[in-house]
Amino acid sequence: MTTSRKKTKISVYLDPEVMQMLADFAARRDRSQSMVAEAAIASFLSPDDAERREAVLARRLDQIDRRITRLERDVGISVESLAVFIRFWLATTPALPEPAAKAARAKAGERYEAFISALGRRLAQGPKLRQEVSEDVEGGAGG
Repeated sequence: MTTSRKKTKISVYLDPEVMQMLADFAARRDRSQSMVAEAAIASFLSPDDAERREAVLARRLDQIDRRITRLERDVGISVESLAVFIRFWLATTPALPEPAAKAARAKAGERYEAFISALGRRLAQGPKLRQEVSEDVEGGAGG
């Protein structure tokens, strides 16, 4: 034998913005506003509400931590790539005599523009260096 529990009616005052949010949410979910309000109140008063909020916060913090870890890795790759390039360039590029240096400076702007153009194409379409570098490479071991 089941006994049906009769629900109690209450009246509440809501800001127009909150009322609109309630109406929109209920319409999107195809539920009554009363049912949505009841579920929200029950959730708010639930003893495990704090634990649920903490779990949601922990998941979000974990996502942020993973993103920061990837950013640290990407910045590390960028810095190391630049350092290797600079060392290589300094080791292999001899100083030019003054007349040749003037001609080289004149050509530098044109070469820089070509570099920027190539970099733009690479960023727009090609795989990124961080995608090409294996995450398994450790301490200079080949990859």
